[in-house]
Amino acid sequence: MASPTSQPIENAFSFCPRCGASNPDPGSIPFHCTNCEFAFYFGPVAAVGALVLDDQDRLLVVRRARDPGKNQWGLPGGFVDRGETIEEALSREVLEETQLTLSQRELMMTGPNRYTHHGVTSDVIDLFYVCRVESAENIQLASSELCEYRWCIPDADILGNMAFESNRIAIERWLADRNQGD
Repeated sequence: MASPTSQPIENAFSFCPRCGASNPDPGSIPFHCTNCEFAFYFGPVAAVGALVLDDQDRLLVVRRARDPGKNQWGLPGGFVDRGETIEEALSREVLEETQLTLSQRELMMTGPNRYTHHGVTSDVIDLFYVCRVESAENIQLASSELCEYRWCIPDADILGNMAFESNRIAIERWLADRNQGD
């Protein structure tokens, strides 16, 4: 089955999610239902990315096993769940995806991102942390999400095959910061 053409999430609101009334103006921000007065602002969702370093200061990159970005490289991470702090989400995502436990984390940067899944694009704000783990041994990837990992200093081949531009930008920033320290 062919995937639908990508559309911004606000265009997917053909009907009010509260009362079901037809939306005469799909794509408007905020969504405002003239029938029940419900409003939805389409604010960005939060996501975290972990730049996990081993004791040799190599970065952990992971290959995605599913779309979006199947077979491309990325960083451990994901969306922040409701009721969860950013730091809790970071620790949870790294543990779920790699079975590694964070021992240190420091916010490196934030940035906007767009995430397209099943033809709908949502705005995201990514928060990237440089992290250390209790032990870099015994990585066990979540096979439903990831299919390979590598400890490395990412090169042009990896950077050119990233699933998400925001991950590439974060790695490039980490590389620039690292090279300034030399």
